Amino acid sequence: MDQPNVVLVASPGLGHLIPILELGNRLSSVLNVNVTILAITSGSSSSAETEAIRVAAARTACQITELPSVDIDNLVEPDATVFTKIMVKIRATKSAVREAVESMKPKPTVMIVDFLGTGLMSVADDLDLTAKYVYVPSHAWFLAVMVYMPVWDTTVEGEYVDIKEPLKIPGCKPVGRKELMETMLDRSDQQYKECVRAGLEVPTSDGVLVNTWEELQGNTLAALREDEELSRVIKVPVYAIGPIVRSNGHVEKHNGIFEWLDKQRERSVVYVCLGSGGTLSFEQTIELAWGLELSGQKFLWVLRRPASYLGASSSDDDQVIESLPKGFLDRTCGVGLVTTQWAPQVEILSHRSVGAFLSHCGWSSVLESLTKGVPIVAWPLYAEQWMNATLLTEEIGVAVRTSELPSEKVIGREEVASLVRKIVAEEDEEGQKIRAKAEEVRVSSERAWTQGGSSHRALFEWAKRCRLVS
Repeated sequence: MDQPNVVLVASPGLGHLIPILELGNRLSSVLNVNVTILAITSGSSSSAETEAIRVAAARTACQITELPSVDIDNLVEPDATVFTKIMVKIRATKSAVREAVESMKPKPTVMIVDFLGTGLMSVADDLDLTAKYVYVPSHAWFLAVMVYMPVWDTTVEGEYVDIKEPLKIPGCKPVGRKELMETMLDRSDQQYKECVRAGLEVPTSDGVLVNTWEELQGNTLAALREDEELSRVIKVPVYAIGPIVRSNGHVEKHNGIFEWLDKQRERSVVYVCLGSGGTLSFEQTIELAWGLELSGQKFLWVLRRPASYLGASSSDDDQVIESLPKGFLDRTCGVGLVTTQWAPQVEILSHRSVGAFLSHCGWSSVLESLTKGVPIVAWPLYAEQWMNATLLTEEIGVAVRTSELPSEKVIGREEVASLVRKIVAEEDEEGQKIRAKAEEVRVSSERAWTQGGSSHRALFEWAKRCRLVS
């Protein structure tokens, strides 16, 4: 009997491509099914996406097909947001996706789109596939917000940012002003309307796969399945199959980062990285640098170009270093290491000397940290990262966060130093509790994927429903 075929569609951008690649790898290795990934490229960063596809193809059994970028200049306003452009580009690629799926032999039985690609699910209907699913590479609270947004859209008057009371979701944590996603800040903007449209389309699927696990978010998952009002909104089954993260790769023996880390005490280093899109203002870069120095703690900083240097070429590292306070590198020599190059994040977080992660709180980075038992200094910058920071601090208890949103106010050096010391310094009582909780979460994340663990069971339950396994 031939192996079943599953087709996954990745939205444009590395942040969407990588989670789909990892899901495909998991389905292929655990369920022993044939997986084809259709990668819709963004055009603007196609070289980075092509490199990610090349690397992924070398270490996975999945078949990866790169779909050419579609010109949408005549379909969007010149000042349209990145989110709007992605959503429009996905819909404009529908015919290419249909042709690619139609040409697959044997025909796939299941189609999975990420949460931005819900507009492509009609392809599965057109081609009479057995089932169509949505993959949410984020957490259950994000999913609840996504599917409940159409309800708010018809019941809440005015802008969400002006409402004094948090927005309520049945059975879930409410969403306050500090948790509003960027797409929710202006209800007249097309990106908000695109978000509402996606929320309406999710319940037209056959179910949702979400990158979390029962032990991490049991209450929210229970609400999505069992709360009378919320389950009536989402309508379809929810499968918690996380954490799905990148696995450790090969590290060059003489890599300077790891040579430096090898010399540090266990759990003594704070790793600082704000993601591939995490640019700070020049002023904030200065304050972050001073804060790291004042903390007295060891640090490894993957330094991105400050926003004021965005016009510089990617190879101009001197300008990046010039954004640091005068004499900073000399004063912190031996205490800290600053690199402007790409750094292998999963391998760094796996290193015994790393004791904290100052992070933008993208969910992929969060999971990479939690699965290694590394607590977080939350520094949310955009998208759903503000929600993630609240989840990590108030519900899960594995992080500390800035007093104000870094996107709205410069965080001063004293606060930076205090946050870092709280997480890394051994004598801090609150930090001890957070570190203990992070280790607890690490253990539960491993347990979820053991034979018979919650995520392992959920994946096979889903696979049986789709007739991928007997």
